[in-house]
Amino acid sequence: MLKKRIAVLVSGGGTNLQALIDAQKDGRLTSGEIVLVISNRSKAYALERARQNGIDAVFVSKKEAGSLEGFDRAICAVLDEYRIDLVILAGFLTITGEYFPVRYRDRIINIHPALIPAFCGKGFYGLHVHEAALEYGVKLTGATVHFVNEIPDGGAIILQKAIPVLDDDTPETLQQRVMRECEWQLLPQAAELFCAGRLKIEGRHVKILPESEHVMEENQ
Repeated sequence: MLKKRIAVLVSGGGTNLQALIDAQKDGRLTSGEIVLVISNRSKAYALERARQNGIDAVFVSKKEAGSLEGFDRAICAVLDEYRIDLVILAGFLTITGEYFPVRYRDRIINIHPALIPAFCGKGFYGLHVHEAALEYGVKLTGATVHFVNEIPDGGAIILQKAIPVLDDDTPETLQQRVMRECEWQLLPQAAELFCAGRLKIEGRHVKILPESEHVMEENQ
């Protein structure tokens, strides 16, 4: 079976990108291959991470695009050129328009550092998510991988993992633990499930097909 072609969109250092690269190297991500990294920031270290690992790295300027739809179309043009099967938003901290999620419907996944529907949507990104969780006093937090639609953090949930919030946690320590214990595990797992054809969307629910059932569906 041909490997699915993966693009990763990222705005910053690319720690989740590195987790995906590591999973590809150690055999946890085998059904797909990262062939492209796109950033909306020309100096994002994620672009350098990509180059160091032999992955094409592209900067797409939101300012030069002139509008949200123009930005969406510029991203889609690059994705189309690389014949991308799966788009992974891994810390892509910019709002897109409706064209991009519609054009690549059911082929975009995102990692969010909270247990959706808690602490998600517009304005909840980076440390803001963990600050809100601590302020609210939740006992559990974690991360969610979900499909992307036109609503920020509004798509169907694929995977979630929870960890306890500790009494001495700060936003920074909580962020680090959520990344290490949740995000870096969930994102490669979800990517592999997608690329292996084991995700089935039924309304707001995502069913994970057993490997045997997936093989049966492919052969039908």
